[in-house]
Amino acid sequence: MLTSILQPTHLIIVLIVALLVLGPKRLPEAGRALGQGLREFKGSVSGAHADDAEEVEQDGSREMDAR
Repeated sequence: MLTSILQPTHLIIVLIVALLVLGPKRLPEAGRALGQGLREFKGSVSGAHADDAEEVEQDGSREMDAR
């Protein structure tokens, strides 16, 4: 079932429709937003995102203490 959806001609048609709907200027923004959303979703499911945020906060507080 899934192999019939992922054929190259279907993907090309979807990309053409997205280009027509969003336009050439907004298409890269939509791609970035989709990628960022997928990354955040993947991180929240695996639990790695919360750990990374804690590390960044700890590193930031260490830099503030050093100043």
